[in-house]
Amino acid sequence: MQVKYVMLLVAGEQMQQTVQQFLPESDALQLIVVNNSADAIAILKQKYVNLILTEIEIGGIDGWRLARLVRANVLKCEEKTPIILLSATYCERITETTARAYGIDLVLPKEQVAQIPQIVARFQQTEQRLQQRQTILIVEDDADIAELAKRIVLPNYDVEIAVTGPQAVDMYRRSSSYALVLLDVMLPELNGQEVLAEIMRLNPKQSVVVMTAHGGIELAEQMMLQGAADFVNKPFRAEQLRRVIDVAAMREDFLISNEQFKQKVQQLAGSEERYRDLSEVHQRVLDHVSTVLMELTSAGTIKFANRAWYDLTAHSAVADPDSFLHFLRPADQALVRTQLAAICAGDLDQWRTELQLAQPNFWMSLNMAALPDKISGVTVTLENIDERKKAEQELQHLAMHDPLTGLYNRHFSDRELMRIAALASDKQSHALMYIDLDHFKVVNDSHGHSQGDAILREVANRLAMGLSADDLLCRVGGDEFVVISPAKTLEQANELATRLCVALDAQPYRLMDKVYTLSCSIGVTIVDGSQPDAQVYLQQADIALYVAKAKGRNRAHCYSVSDAASDKLRNSLQWAQQLREAIVNDQIVMHFQPIMCVRTGAIAYYEALVRLNLNGNIVYPGEFIQALEQVEDINLLDHQVIGKTIEMMSRHAVLKKVAINLSAQAFRDERLVPWIEQTLLKYQVEPSRVVFELTETASLNNIAGTCAMFNQLNRLGCEFSIDDFGTGFSTFSYIKQLPASSIKIDGSFVKNMHQDTMDFVLVKAMAEIAHALGRKSVAEFVENEQILTLLQQLGVDYAQGYHISKPMPIELLEKTF
Repeated sequence: MQVKYVMLLVAGEQMQQTVQQFLPESDALQLIVVNNSADAIAILKQKYVNLILTEIEIGGIDGWRLARLVRANVLKCEEKTPIILLSATYCERITETTARAYGIDLVLPKEQVAQIPQIVARFQQTEQRLQQRQTILIVEDDADIAELAKRIVLPNYDVEIAVTGPQAVDMYRRSSSYALVLLDVMLPELNGQEVLAEIMRLNPKQSVVVMTAHGGIELAEQMMLQGAADFVNKPFRAEQLRRVIDVAAMREDFLISNEQFKQKVQQLAGSEERYRDLSEVHQRVLDHVSTVLMELTSAGTIKFANRAWYDLTAHSAVADPDSFLHFLRPADQALVRTQLAAICAGDLDQWRTELQLAQPNFWMSLNMAALPDKISGVTVTLENIDERKKAEQELQHLAMHDPLTGLYNRHFSDRELMRIAALASDKQSHALMYIDLDHFKVVNDSHGHSQGDAILREVANRLAMGLSADDLLCRVGGDEFVVISPAKTLEQANELATRLCVALDAQPYRLMDKVYTLSCSIGVTIVDGSQPDAQVYLQQADIALYVAKAKGRNRAHCYSVSDAASDKLRNSLQWAQQLREAIVNDQIVMHFQPIMCVRTGAIAYYEALVRLNLNGNIVYPGEFIQALEQVEDINLLDHQVIGKTIEMMSRHAVLKKVAINLSAQAFRDERLVPWIEQTLLKYQVEPSRVVFELTETASLNNIAGTCAMFNQLNRLGCEFSIDDFGTGFSTFSYIKQLPASSIKIDGSFVKNMHQDTMDFVLVKAMAEIAHALGRKSVAEFVENEQILTLLQQLGVDYAQGYHISKPMPIELLEKTF
């Protein structure tokens, strides 16, 4: 026996007759007919049905909520049972959106009831619900982020992915029926703004959500002005992305439904009774949505509003609750009144803005549009964006403020400096002060960063107390601050900076049971409009700060073009910048000078000597080494010279053994020895082939640090030599403490030893001391055969100088030796 297809019809008498006319009961179809929801629920509790047809008004529980009961799986029928809603009036987008929310498969206007047989046949054949899933286009070049976004939205939407800007535009041109576009800002070939512009050109009503990294709030704001519906920060949380997507998707629903609603109003304007019926139906539908929908007169009087408006303003106390303008802030009332008049006069089709309600205190996104022709008034939608605005304000605060001290940060400082520099002149100048705490690293290293943070907060308080309300104080680095003070001469700025130094140094810092003393150095300059770039003023203050530190710290120094100390430091900073550019452009050149074994006359090893090739000219170290040491940037050169020399040793067989000079600051570089070990392993160079040279003066400045570095390099297998031996006051006292394998006798003693008896005696003494301590001796500045002969007589082991060979590039070295 054939199983019947069971349908439940819940409708009034008139609709029952209409449906039965087109869908009579047969051997294959059983039609159960009731006229109210109570009877329908009683049947569904006991009987299985294949399909439900229902009107909206069916008793205490309407057709929408009957669908919710079915989908809740509390009745006898399956939760997936297809449901067709029969509606006397029909506004496409509102009805479709609400249908999705209530799980209704199809909403059918009563004038289309004749299609029921074909629709039922489709359900019988497919046994699937007809409600189509919407599709989201994700435009993201990062595969991980795209996959994460896809997993988040897949339960509710279908997903298509584009990884480049052109691909996204092409996909959108071919299929512009996306519920939503999730658009990354940074994309290859076309950026997010260009993609958004093309989408808006193709479909100005398309909902687009922008994905941007932290700190990109300004770009997100630009894209929202360009037409984007919302934005979300990366990395995002699942619930955050779902909420933004749902709100953006609903926005399109509401915009489209608003247009359809206007069309319906226009179509039914001639029939007061049908208009009343339509309003009642839509009032019930619109009361289910959280977005405020209303109609205003040209004067701002509320003619219609859904329940969301009254829920929002339930606790508001305004003089005239029927006037929308009374809920606005005074500054916004005139603006909205002007736009209302322009729309009602036909001068403007629609207007969008974001504003803050005064009653209640909420941020809202407002969209006003004209009603159809011959109907006076304006339709308004209001979306609650209070959470988003508060998040934007919080992000803006974080973007402009230092979280530790609450002061403005470097980003704000740079922006403000650019602003005042653009407006500056002789009559409108500002003082710029760059403050750096003296030896603050010692506090962090010895007592921990928590103690250091507490001191920084106290420093910020003391600085703020010494400034006026017009002065701007910013924290721009770990222990660096900037003060911008208006209308100051250089003398006044110096007086203020000196007072700040005293304020920081006057009282010790007490934290729990510990007491700290702390001072600062301050560089001062005047922003007077004389420089084309604001950063030049910052460089001037930075140079003055270095001079203050060089003069003993705990003081202020004013920048001046005629100041010799500033000029010298500026030159040093320029060399430091040129060094960095030379590294990037591979302009560091190594020359090698042979060192000869005095006894055999053979070349024992070579000394690596650095040069800079700037614009085709060879620059020797005498022109830039001291400048780099002054700005403490010499460690960068140490790393480059060592790396380049070891790499060349791996490629050139002539470099069997090489001596490499280290700077005076090398022993303070904790990264240097591990980096040397890593470089030797990388290029497979035996450590025994490398001799490191450090000047005697630098060695004696830090015996403990030098000995520690000597021992570390010796453990690697490298050799160590003391350069410029004999120039220190305590040469013979300290030589026994330094575990060097050789000493290099300073050339100032060697170059005249054939003419000066005292120099000869000193060279002899140093050679004998070296041999007595088991060290090799090397003499530099060997300029003639006479000196070389004397060195042989004294038993000096190695000789270096122009008489043997000048330094030369590797290509010439390979040809010569």
